[in-house]
This record gives sequence, C-alpha cells and structure tokens, in this order.
Amino acid sequence: MHTLKETHDIRKVSLWLGHADLRSTEIYLRADPEEKLESLLAVIPPNIKKGKFKAPDKLMAMLQTKK
Repeated sequence: MHTLKETHDIRKVSLWLGHADLRSTEIYLRADPEEKLESLLAVIPPNIKKGKFKAPDKLMAMLQTKK
C-alpha cells in the first residue's frame, strides 16, 4: 500500500511483489487502509494469560557470550 501510494504505479507494485499477472495486484487499488485499521481496532483482543515458558539456561548463556 505504501509503494502504491508513493509511486502511483500499480505495475511497480506488481513487479516488486512478484505477481505474474497485473490482475493479482489490482486488489490493492480497492483496499482502504483506514477501513482495515478501523476493523482491527474494533476487535477485542482475546483474554490471554501469561504462560510459564522459561528459556533454556544453556541457550541464554550461549547467546550472551556471542555479543
């Protein structure tokens, strides 16, 4: 959407996304980012509880020595 907004060229977007047919990219012409954002904000996130996952100590030690 950002590329289309900046270039105003659906062909560039199609090439950059690797679409074989320009018709695959035309959906971006009909997409409304404001509408998508409103839809996402309207969804109530699920009530997810924090898990009990702890990273393995050996892995953390190895990652800290790689700095």
